[in-house]
Amino acid sequence: MGVALRPLLAEYKETPGWEGLGGVAAVDAFNALYQFLSGIRQADGAPLMDGEGRITSHLSGLLFRNANLIEKNITPVYVFDGKPPAFKSSTLAKRREVREHAADSWEKALKEGDEESARKYAMASSKVDAFVIDSAKELLSALGIAWVQAPEEGEAQSSYMAQQGDVTYAVSQDYDSLLFGAPELVRNITVSGKKRFRGKVLSVYPERLNLEAVLTGLSLTREELVQTALLIGTDYNSGVPGVGPKTAVKIVREGTFYDRIGESENAADPDQLIHYFLDPPVETSYNIENRSPDPDRVIDLLCGKHGFTQERVEAGLERFGAKKGQATLDAWF
Repeated sequence: MGVALRPLLAEYKETPGWEGLGGVAAVDAFNALYQFLSGIRQADGAPLMDGEGRITSHLSGLLFRNANLIEKNITPVYVFDGKPPAFKSSTLAKRREVREHAADSWEKALKEGDEESARKYAMASSKVDAFVIDSAKELLSALGIAWVQAPEEGEAQSSYMAQQGDVTYAVSQDYDSLLFGAPELVRNITVSGKKRFRGKVLSVYPERLNLEAVLTGLSLTREELVQTALLIGTDYNSGVPGVGPKTAVKIVREGTFYDRIGESENAADPDQLIHYFLDPPVETSYNIENRSPDPDRVIDLLCGKHGFTQERVEAGLERFGAKKGQATLDAWF
């Protein structure tokens, strides 16, 4: 879910247009997979599945959304979460409860013939499990798209790679990447161009946030931005009751962070959390070399193993510049 910094960041968001986003993008893999699993569904909310009942919505998303990025001169590198830090356990437990409740509500809505509610609850029940992760990595490798395994938080790893200049920017729907020090965060590039909100269909455009511009505009250091987030509440702590974004900034500027953070119901040590954001565990040895797609391998995986129609997969591969039986695709890059 990330931290609720949106009200503070609105005036610093840029809408660069696709032509301004060329480069190498470190994509928060779990974030993207949840988007595919929740958004790519049938009318009643059921996910796409193969003949054996295995979910394939994420595989469809990875093929066609990545084709879209490649066409726009964006080279994605997917970064997968590792083991979550111990102080995230409470948040993860709450998310499991929400998913389980949504799954029960989805089943109930289906029985009642309420298709609109069924789809809403189905989207909220989406889960990234071992099969989703392993099959996603398998398809990315077949497509020649690099992926990196983070030791813990994927957003921390993406931010580190951006700091090192190995990628152009970090990609996530959440704002945590700024807390982890990503020089640039881009949102909305792995989602479709439309989304439903309160019964309406809205257009979605890429957004870019520059960390230096945010810190300068808010008159905060990065550590103070982290303190602001902790007062509001993050995936690692519950925040201080009654403290919203603007009040949190005021508290930090007044130098009373440590006085107020003690009012939080969460027992996590604030200094430990600050240190985690400023210096998180990351993998410093990684390979993000891009390769040509292997069309035969992609077709074997998607069509042979998961029942995709070959015509549809070949159409997707053509957008990568790849065709069945074609061994080298150096022109892709």
